[in-house]
Amino acid sequence: MTDAVSPLLATPGAVRADGVDDGVAAHYGNPNVEQRRLEDGSAVVDLSHAGIVSVTGPDRLTWLNSISSQALDRLAPGESSETLILDPQGRIEYDAHVFDDGVTSWLLVDRVETAGLFGWLDRMRFTLRVEVADRTEEFATIGTMATDAASVGLEIAAPNGVSLVWRDPWSEIAVGGWQYASEIEHPAGAWNFSEVLVPRASLTALAERAGTGAPVLAGTLALDALRIAAWRPRFSTEVDERSIPHELDWLRSAVHLEKGCYRGQETVAKVHNLGHPPRRLVMLHLDGSDTVLPAHGDEVFAEKKRPESEAGWRGVGSVTSSAIHHELGPIALAVIRRGVPVDAPLQVHTAETGEIVAAAQVVVVPPEAGSTAGIPRMPRLGIRR
Repeated sequence: MTDAVSPLLATPGAVRADGVDDGVAAHYGNPNVEQRRLEDGSAVVDLSHAGIVSVTGPDRLTWLNSISSQALDRLAPGESSETLILDPQGRIEYDAHVFDDGVTSWLLVDRVETAGLFGWLDRMRFTLRVEVADRTEEFATIGTMATDAASVGLEIAAPNGVSLVWRDPWSEIAVGGWQYASEIEHPAGAWNFSEVLVPRASLTALAERAGTGAPVLAGTLALDALRIAAWRPRFSTEVDERSIPHELDWLRSAVHLEKGCYRGQETVAKVHNLGHPPRRLVMLHLDGSDTVLPAHGDEVFAEKKRPESEAGWRGVGSVTSSAIHHELGPIALAVIRRGVPVDAPLQVHTAETGEIVAAAQVVVVPPEAGSTAGIPRMPRLGIRR
């Protein structure tokens, strides 16, 4: 895993990101303009701080299929998918963007996942014909929303004759997946995002060309704003030690509900068929009148209306991501308790400044998510009706 500073930070106007995106540019002078360029497919975003793990060997796809949440055993060369590694209780341990080139399976992950995922996969090989390698020093990830990644001037890696391009499946419900969001027109329909692998040695030349305006560069702030507007969860921001896929609507792209057994499957099936996720993802429209943007971890409060003797506000969750969108204004993703009414007034308390920001929720995962089997509950013994 690399911790090096990206050569693209030498581009005029580049401002370095901090937090989970440290090492690449947050923006290059105007995040709103960069959003528009990224959205129309004319810009690229430097994600060279992300991790890349490869799996080779004849058993690679059946092995990955057996240990993760997505059906990967028939992944065709050039086809993209997404999968989760869960613990025995169904909590999310890793998220991987997966594609195969006919010889190698490529797993693209957030930087914080790289060492842990590589180590876990290496320990799980047993006697299978697979080899796991950390390829982060060899290749770098560049993001784009261009329909044709080659059109934005990237030197796309293709070590086995297939271009290493992962196309995000979030734009539609994957085969075997399930969407909890009730929106008829899901905002992910406009999310045409890809991650392209380029030789890491080519980043310096890319920075030199970008300095002359080709390609156009966008920072991670621009990408985050578009991602939040598309309700797209990210491991580094939306996931904590309690997260299960249902809470983030991740059954949509990263879980196959009809595949064979894997670690954590029992929880996935129980919550989906018989129960409800304890928390749920929402998007927040934030009051921007005080120009205060909440940060990751800031607490979300809901107004208590009943009983009158307990009127006030109670903590119900926290902000996971926030950004200023070029059309929607200040927005955020947050994970809150399932029982919070969908029409409840919300506010965010900012830890850094102590200010209170009013918020209106857009339901992503509804309170009634889950319990799809519709099996009636039996009354407890001793209860008369």
